[in-house]
Amino acid sequence: MSVFPDGTAPVKAEYLISVDPLPVPDDDAAEGGQGSRSRNGRDTTEANDGGGRNNKKRSKEEKKARQGQNKNRRFAKVRDEQDICFKVAAGTLCEFGADCKYNHDLQAYLAAKPPDLRMPTVDGLLDAGVEDAADSQPALCPIFEEFGECKYGFKCRYLSAHIRKSSSENGGTESLSLVVDEEKKARAAISAKEVNYIGGETQKLLRTKKYPFPVTDAYLLELQEADKREQEIEKERKRVKEEEREKAEAGDDTVVVAEPEQSRDSAAKVQERTAMDVTSAPQADLDTPDVPMRFSEKNRLDWKGKTYLAPLTTVGNLPFRRLCVSYGVDITCGEMGLSTSFLSGSKEEWSLVRRHPSERTFGVQIAGNKPNTLVPTAEVLARECGSHGGIDFVDVNCGCPIDLVFKTGSGSALLDAPGKLGKALIGMNKALGSIPVTLKLRTGVKDGRNTAEKLMTRAVGGGGESGWGVGCITLHGRTRQQRYTKLADWEYIRQCVDAVRAREADEDLPPIPIFGNGDCFSSHDYHSAVERYHVDGVMVGRGALIKPWIFTEIKERREWDISSRERLEGIRKLAEFGLSHFGSDTSGINTTRRYLCEALSFQYRYVPIGLLEVLPAKINDRAPRFRGRDELENLLASPNSADWVKLSEMFLGPAPEAFVFVPKHKSNAYESQG
Repeated sequence: MSVFPDGTAPVKAEYLISVDPLPVPDDDAAEGGQGSRSRNGRDTTEANDGGGRNNKKRSKEEKKARQGQNKNRRFAKVRDEQDICFKVAAGTLCEFGADCKYNHDLQAYLAAKPPDLRMPTVDGLLDAGVEDAADSQPALCPIFEEFGECKYGFKCRYLSAHIRKSSSENGGTESLSLVVDEEKKARAAISAKEVNYIGGETQKLLRTKKYPFPVTDAYLLELQEADKREQEIEKERKRVKEEEREKAEAGDDTVVVAEPEQSRDSAAKVQERTAMDVTSAPQADLDTPDVPMRFSEKNRLDWKGKTYLAPLTTVGNLPFRRLCVSYGVDITCGEMGLSTSFLSGSKEEWSLVRRHPSERTFGVQIAGNKPNTLVPTAEVLARECGSHGGIDFVDVNCGCPIDLVFKTGSGSALLDAPGKLGKALIGMNKALGSIPVTLKLRTGVKDGRNTAEKLMTRAVGGGGESGWGVGCITLHGRTRQQRYTKLADWEYIRQCVDAVRAREADEDLPPIPIFGNGDCFSSHDYHSAVERYHVDGVMVGRGALIKPWIFTEIKERREWDISSRERLEGIRKLAEFGLSHFGSDTSGINTTRRYLCEALSFQYRYVPIGLLEVLPAKINDRAPRFRGRDELENLLASPNSADWVKLSEMFLGPAPEAFVFVPKHKSNAYESQG
């Protein structure tokens, strides 16, 4: 057995090039930046031809410059050189006619349009090569295959898959028409159509602050009245104390009567104020005569033993979640959205709530810093998405460590604001009706000052004096300060779970699912955590980014030595799902390419378990320089972002010169030679 530095993946000697570990990107840095970009779209790192090292030695300054994140990333849209009116492209008439500002000359557009693309199979690709495979494959449009029609029409880069050509009788120009498969279209309406689209009228009402929030208004009025009563109690307490002081100074021996019940110590009053009964109804507006939902009537979450994909920034979009569903995940959650952006009608923020029908249990995660934003966001989500079963739960983020979020009082900052958090959760329960509220949090803000146990025991139950009505809790075993610098504290997770279970038993409360989170990277990690730490399941985050097939491993209780061919099939699936979601026109293809490269920026870090001396693999182990079992495995392990673009070209065609991709981590960026 080779001798490796601590924290290095133990690769077998026959695959080892050097025991020196490759630099590992900073996962915290990756969470925050959106980055800027150099020009030719192919950020590349030094070539990794099997793990070789650049011969040129770098100075300290050069090494430092290649560490951390690329900040202020920007990704411009790539469009056709000659564009065309979308109505004309869809084969319909444009109501603006000659006054339309877009081009209506279909023949000129098609003449200038780049050649159609092909989506090769993995077998065809590896057996025949990229160019030959593309030429030999039948024309298939992923959108047409799934929906029976392609809404991008003549703009589609896979147009030959759904176009009919017919010659005119007099020998003139042949006519072109778009094909529709009515049978596929009917099936897709039931099983393939994404849900949770928010109409333009709703977004306009939100932007202009005219959207009605009757439940929120009543609840916030209730809070104002409670604050007013609290101020009066505090005023009375000060008056009584002042009288006592004056009597003491005057030497009066009169016995002072104990303070009234209202003037208890402040800690008890805070407890009372943040523990309002979820079942109590606000003063209903005339528009809302319905009886409020009781906590006992809320949907119960039966999640014991299920797999849960964490909400993941950037990469955790709908196509990636579909990929994880194909590998067996049970519960998915959209990317974190900001409550203020939802309430301002942001088109980008509302796109985060889209759900594919294959997502069996789906939730939306929101971040906010007070009831005034979290409660109305919950109300609009319930009305616009919950009425037709578009969301199964709403998760409140109390774990995001990013400075941008933390400094606004959102994310992990709420761990130190239990008063605000409790009032927000109670109000959200009122606004969401039967939809449960769930909570994701870290162990605390600062190292050595864990606060999660107290919060978790107060969060459960909805009919007692101190319950916040939470339907599920996920605890990430790290503090905000710790980030990913140490292993997750699973012993503390067990302590918190046991405390919650004790309260549930003492007060005869219905048990809620509790998930742990942190460092799960294999079937062994998942099942040992469930058995040893008393959790109902494990939320998987970074493990799914690096190896999305982890959910298959967990379901089948095995460690999967996945082949390079099988991994490439997963990349092909992700490309197909991306086209289905982002579009098959030039813009959609290169948006898909961008997010495919984002996913590959994590997947390259996977070390095939067939190369390891010891199992299971550990998520924080750094890979040494190694060679794979075949050329494709070498390519998939490359930290060179140019190779990620190369992989995207296998299924999405050549990247245009205008295509831009900046990796989040500087260690993956191209170093120009000379």
